[in-house]
Amino acid sequence: MYSGEYVPPTLTIDSVVFQWSAEQGLSVLLIQRSYEPFMGAWALPGGYCAAGETTRDAMSRVLSAKGGIDTDRLGLVEQLYTFDTVARDPRGHAVSVTYTGLGRDLKPAPGDTTQNPTFWPLQKLPDLAYDHADILAYALQRLRSKLSYTNVVYALMPPLFTLSQLQSCYEAIAGRSLDKRNFRKKILASGFLKETEKMHATGAHRPARLYEFQQQTLQTSDHIYS
Repeated sequence: MYSGEYVPPTLTIDSVVFQWSAEQGLSVLLIQRSYEPFMGAWALPGGYCAAGETTRDAMSRVLSAKGGIDTDRLGLVEQLYTFDTVARDPRGHAVSVTYTGLGRDLKPAPGDTTQNPTFWPLQKLPDLAYDHADILAYALQRLRSKLSYTNVVYALMPPLFTLSQLQSCYEAIAGRSLDKRNFRKKILASGFLKETEKMHATGAHRPARLYEFQQQTLQTSDHIYS
């Protein structure tokens, strides 16, 4: 039982913002810290939660100020986890309420307060400050888990897409290849997708049918891959 003088920990927020593209695969937004500790190091966008401010409001404020991303551009924002390891910040005990955001075609807007916001492919990440490598790993684990029972990738995909593009997104998140026939069977049985009349043609290849998500909100199903 704790019996010392009560000193409240600092309350902070961090954001793990993912996006996907065919060229870059799955990437995450990082900033380059402009002050100590870890000055010059790459980190997740984060900062203090002020008195009278909810953690969600703090996340939106900090993500815009440091990362150049407006949360209105995100297709999905969820609270991820509370990280409270005592020694995670060299300045003292800091508790981080962390959020995950998913978006598409995100381009950080530079400003006077942004800190070189950049989307880094997960395969080419730099060393991260604090415990942010652990936070990112946990966020990716949670995202992978959601693939098995939700339509979470709706927030990463363009409005219209081919099944091959959708599978590429799933594979980028899962970190492994998926059987084409099995993937298509299960994703079409999920009820998440709507077939359109439009086709996508690339070079000499046969045009591919374009699909869209039935809803731009999170749904669950029993028929996704495992």
